[in-house]
Amino acid sequence: MYIAMVGNCFGALNCCKGKNEAAGQSDEQVIATKTFSYNSMRSATGDFHPSTRIGGGGYGVVYKGVLRDGTQVAIKSLSVESKQGTKEFMTETEIISKIQHPNLVQLIGCCVEGHHRLLVYEFLENNSLASSLLRSKSRCVALDWPKRAAICCGTAYGLEFLHEEAQPSIVHRDIKASNILLDGNFNPKIGDFGLAKLFPDDVTHVSTRVAGTVGYLAPEYALLGQLTKKADVYSFGILMLEIISGKSSSKAAFGDNLLVLVEWAWKLREEGRLLDIVDPELTAYDETQVLRFIKVALFCTQASAQHRPTMKQVIKMLTKDVHLNEKALTEPGVYRWNSSKEYGNYSLNQTSSSQINKYRSSKNPYMTSSHYSGADLDTQILPR
Repeated sequence: MYIAMVGNCFGALNCCKGKNEAAGQSDEQVIATKTFSYNSMRSATGDFHPSTRIGGGGYGVVYKGVLRDGTQVAIKSLSVESKQGTKEFMTETEIISKIQHPNLVQLIGCCVEGHHRLLVYEFLENNSLASSLLRSKSRCVALDWPKRAAICCGTAYGLEFLHEEAQPSIVHRDIKASNILLDGNFNPKIGDFGLAKLFPDDVTHVSTRVAGTVGYLAPEYALLGQLTKKADVYSFGILMLEIISGKSSSKAAFGDNLLVLVEWAWKLREEGRLLDIVDPELTAYDETQVLRFIKVALFCTQASAQHRPTMKQVIKMLTKDVHLNEKALTEPGVYRWNSSKEYGNYSLNQTSSSQINKYRSSKNPYMTSSHYSGADLDTQILPR
């Protein structure tokens, strides 16, 4: 074995009760995507009244709706920029609807009429992690450490399912707090996964336009536009740091040099002050558990994509009492941008040629090999 087991299941972490149980459908089961008329969508949202708007992003605006039978739903009105025909759109929504897991937002159906493209999802009572955790303190929901640990673990299970179990496997491309939805018990569900680029099994990386969020972008993805599952792992590491610190990676800067969140975490590690990153609102927590979570986040955000763990390995590090080989931990990668005088107002910086060459270098394992052994990575992170 490549893992030195110190104990059984990390008992104190009740966060991980919902194991990555195969929530997908058996081969015999066929799920037909339910279709809705545009008029029914207008009726459900009061003609898309502004008061029903509950979110929005690059893919479109989200409204809270109530169907005729009283079911509450989230209706995403997609951008009309999509050039997909009706058949292609229906094919993709059929794929999305078949992907089911306790930590993924369930697609209920869709609407395709004229230029209108809408997706109908299950409604999550507590909105997004961003609205619950990263808003002004007066509007935030009090999330204690067990809830935050559960959100980290549940999101990890959902992402691991997308990477390893979904058919075809999916790289999300935009893991961030606003794409983590919370149900009535604050269980996390990843949203917008079906709108990511699907990864065929026989493709290890895809050149594509960068579609992510500043503060969460893996440097090799931001600089070179090349995408692997390890870019999602990087974003997940940033998300974990946000959950632990209660601070937004894209809207906050730290210290005299205005460090981004992951840089600040690394600086605190070098100074032996990792717990300084913990949200002051957290007054009671197990220091050993929190330190482990911070270190796992740093493993996820290493500059070299090869050095980052898979999501399967992340789950093992979060839920099992295993020894982390911190000697193998390397400095995080950061995509630089310029900050204005006000923290919340960043603009992307023109990347220097030296920065680009750093990730294009032949020494960069991300660029020199398409396949890596999970066992080899276990050897680095979780020594015998």
